[in-house]
Amino acid sequence: MEPQTPQAEPAPAHPPLEALAVQPLLNRDYESRPAAFYERLRAEYGPVAPVDVLGVPAWLVIGYTQTLDILRDTRGNWSRRVGNWRAYREGAVPADWPMLPVVESDNCGFRDGAESTRLRGAWSEGLRPFQDRGRPEAKALEEAVRRYADELLTVLAESGGRTGWADLSAQYARPLPLMVIGRLLGSGADGGDELIIDLWRVMDAGPDAQEASARLIARVADLCAARAADPGDDLPSYMLAAVPDLTAEELTGEMAMMTGLVGDVTGTLICNTIAEVLIGETGARDSLSAGMLQEAINRAAAANPPMANLAFRWAKADVRLGRFQIAAGDPVMVSPAAAHLDPAFAAGGGPDSIYSSRAHLAWSAGPHACLGRDLATTITAIAVERLFDRFSELRLALPADQLPWRSSPLMRGLRSLPVTYELAGDPPEPRSSPAAEAEEATDQEEPSEGGQNSLVRRVLRMMRLGQS
Repeated sequence: MEPQTPQAEPAPAHPPLEALAVQPLLNRDYESRPAAFYERLRAEYGPVAPVDVLGVPAWLVIGYTQTLDILRDTRGNWSRRVGNWRAYREGAVPADWPMLPVVESDNCGFRDGAESTRLRGAWSEGLRPFQDRGRPEAKALEEAVRRYADELLTVLAESGGRTGWADLSAQYARPLPLMVIGRLLGSGADGGDELIIDLWRVMDAGPDAQEASARLIARVADLCAARAADPGDDLPSYMLAAVPDLTAEELTGEMAMMTGLVGDVTGTLICNTIAEVLIGETGARDSLSAGMLQEAINRAAAANPPMANLAFRWAKADVRLGRFQIAAGDPVMVSPAAAHLDPAFAAGGGPDSIYSSRAHLAWSAGPHACLGRDLATTITAIAVERLFDRFSELRLALPADQLPWRSSPLMRGLRSLPVTYELAGDPPEPRSSPAAEAEEATDQEEPSEGGQNSLVRRVLRMMRLGQS
């Protein structure tokens, strides 16, 4: 008789996701001590855990290998289209669920296959002039970002003399990308303040997220219509030139997504990078001191990715993950923040490692990897460089464990970053290149106090209103 090959024992069955006891994703530890929260989940469930996301059950993938496999999706197991969500098709998702505006946005991040490829092609060509550092558009953008950063820092320090106190989140990291959005949209950044505040409401998934989403889409639709009627040297115009059959609805959806990627994700990355440098526990400070600015940003993105969890995708068929069977139509969130704590990743990226931390997943991976990564990194690098050039001393005004974090299913960023500072010297002279003079004439409504661009003061004023 031939020997029989041992058969693996079938994994024990478990109730469907909807019947499992789930832990709330938003809790005190998630906000203030996420490492403790993720490690508690890992100890109890392994690389995949059932969680409650604002009243909706979902699988949270916290293992690095599993997260990377899902993001790459080489087997075609996962869909980004909300129509594949079983509970959504059956009408079981509450109509007022705060994250509905995100999953129903129908941009390229929530499409599959050829539809996603077509839209991502438009993105790739549209971003090229701003990300290819040899192009005049990229050079002009970098010059503008430096000028915006210097103006914000000058206004920040106006009332304090050579030493003082500031909130680097509200007064610097978050408003700086807001000013870039207007340039990318070709709107001269005028009025972008209300737009970005509505964007934050959507990303934070608060009670007014749906109303804010409607206002955001309407405002972006008007901007896109203006660009279609009168093309210029801006992102929507370049995308339309690359893919002329983009519909008005498609272009509006993509530009609304852009406001999130540039306005919220990049602003959060700037703030998180500054915080990690000041705290000094993850290698970001040492990297910056060694002149490795890109590596400092990578260290910060690994320690605190701006998007702690990436938006949903749905299983197209039953698939095994860890000890659980993910049923077709189940919602899954992958967590770069948790994956970076997995020993499979963390063991090779400690603060003393001589290797780059570029294997982090803050920019996603695979067919939905962020195409604007270079743009966001460039804006962040300029922001961090100008900050530490302008101040000879920066210290946290609160203990690191008392810094206030935002509570959001997707984003992890500081509500405020209070610091004490000492100026390094006199503020830089305003740049007087032709491009800078032309933009100053566009942005400036009238001379403002201290000779600063009125846009800076308007943005900072709206930041205060948005936090009230």
